[in-house]
Amino acid sequence: MTLPDPLAQQILRIAKKAGNEIMGIYEKDFDIYEKQDTSPLTEADLAAHKCIVKELKELSDLPILSEESADIDWEERQTWQQYWLVDPLDGTKEFIKKNGEFTVNIALIDNGKPTMGVVYAPARKEAYVGIVGKGAWIETAAGTQPIAARQHRSGETWKVVGSRSHQSPEIKNLLEQLEGETELVAMGSSLKLCLVASGDAHLYPRLGPTSEWDTGAAHAVALAAGANVTVLDPDNPLDPDAEPLSYNQKSSVLNPFFLVSA
Repeated sequence: MTLPDPLAQQILRIAKKAGNEIMGIYEKDFDIYEKQDTSPLTEADLAAHKCIVKELKELSDLPILSEESADIDWEERQTWQQYWLVDPLDGTKEFIKKNGEFTVNIALIDNGKPTMGVVYAPARKEAYVGIVGKGAWIETAAGTQPIAARQHRSGETWKVVGSRSHQSPEIKNLLEQLEGETELVAMGSSLKLCLVASGDAHLYPRLGPTSEWDTGAAHAVALAAGANVTVLDPDNPLDPDAEPLSYNQKSSVLNPFFLVSA
């Protein structure tokens, strides 16, 4: 099947083009990245950024907020109703480790809410696309298939996206509130949110720092797949009345802690 929305098809094309730029650098040997200002990681970020910005400007007149051009004054940003939110290369650690779990993120934000998102993992040749109100899809070598978040069933093991390393006390507190067995599912970059969107995990609690461009695209995928993305209070992590995570509502582009749930 093909995506039902021409604009989403265009955004996926742009994400793949940026992914090709990234892979040209990723496949080189860059053991000395820590010692050079012009590191391959920075080169990959900038190459993808330039590609995406050029293509988006040809596609629409909407403003663009990218991690690589984030020095836009709040006085200007707060006038935006619609804009593109971009992370040209999400997953620094994964890029350096060469484990393939890094992504290109492009989101369309409308009045603080993500309405469309493309998350492309070029090393895995996987893409997640979400259009709020129309649906969400995953594209792999096998083709394009719809995806949907899957709620936890009684007696089923809770699959919780988390860190491969030691869990924080706040995460332990959340896990203790879940009835039954829990299993941690490890993943890098914005693919964490996509695991809930695709039904491969039930929850993704984020109790660490992220910026809006880290989450916007995958947030749209999650919403389009029927999941929720809400502000997380460590003292009440499963609050059913938690506020939705929003964008461009304050001068800082840092996100609060959040929870992705099916």
